[in-house]
Amino acid sequence: MKYDFTITKNPNPKTKPDPDTLRFGTEFTDHMFIMEYEDGKGWHDGRIVPYGPLCLDPAAVVFHYAQEMFEGLKAYKTPAGKVQLFRPDMNAKRTNKTNDRLCIPQIDEDLYVEAIKALVKVDADWIPQKEGTALYIRPFIIADEAFLGVRRSKHYKFIIILSPVGPYYEGGLTPTKIYVEDKYVRATDGGTGEAKCGGNYAASLKAQEEAHEKGYEQILWLDGVERKYVEEIGTSNAFFMIGDEIITAPLDGTILPGITRNSVIALLKKKGIKVSERKLAIDEVVDAYKNGQFKEMFASGTAAVISPVGELCYKGDSMIINGGGIGPVAQELYDTLYGIQTGTVKDDMDWTVEVK
Repeated sequence: MKYDFTITKNPNPKTKPDPDTLRFGTEFTDHMFIMEYEDGKGWHDGRIVPYGPLCLDPAAVVFHYAQEMFEGLKAYKTPAGKVQLFRPDMNAKRTNKTNDRLCIPQIDEDLYVEAIKALVKVDADWIPQKEGTALYIRPFIIADEAFLGVRRSKHYKFIIILSPVGPYYEGGLTPTKIYVEDKYVRATDGGTGEAKCGGNYAASLKAQEEAHEKGYEQILWLDGVERKYVEEIGTSNAFFMIGDEIITAPLDGTILPGITRNSVIALLKKKGIKVSERKLAIDEVVDAYKNGQFKEMFASGTAAVISPVGELCYKGDSMIINGGGIGPVAQELYDTLYGIQTGTVKDDMDWTVEVK
């Protein structure tokens, strides 16, 4: 299905950043996509306009009751010059799942993907091609009705912005240090843990700051009821290799259904590696470490793709995983996924979508 969006070119294009010094999420391209929703009219007036500030009423629902959601994916340029996205249909599906939980109107998934493609096409010359870089895509929806009452908004904005990015972690694929959080809670059954909304991240900042003060890059959340089972890392899904089994938390409503997570599971199964989506107690992880069976740990997510974990700290005791280095499974997964995304590895999973 083809959609036509009006395009207003930015009369004052910015200077492109140096790909050698790119950080994550600090630079933005020349254009953005905006579409409105109004009760009785639906989603309408999709347009590409110069990147710039938004004008919102101080009483907009998003400011007071946090009715909003966001997504994240990337665009890459292959060695042959082709621009491609990685599984954007999955982002569209997850958007509507989050929308349902937050009482935000559903959006046509084909339109969603076409809007992303249209904007990326306009700003395709912003895609960096240095190893480890990409054009990060941030679609989000905010409730912008001016109303100080607790109910769903009757008006929304769907916006997409683009950001040329370097590695999410400054060390790139260098193994990270993770702190097991057993004081604060990210999500519980019936909450918004599986929704991609800002409230989940705001509630995690305190724990993350405390972990940083102790010298750790990220935190590993435990379940919110018993503080017993491992769930997810602050910005990504977690995988543990114990013996010959790779384990990740099940999608029980308290963790984000990661698109990279889904891709990792599919690749592991294809390679004949045993992978389980099951509850894993932190005590089982500790016992496996003591017995020499805790072989690898890594995180998966759009921002970092695959991030190996070299150290895990629980109750003051540090577990050094795989000698603090990158494990072979994590390395192969990164090489395969990043290779598919950038067009250097054949996509026999039919995951990439070309922007024409």
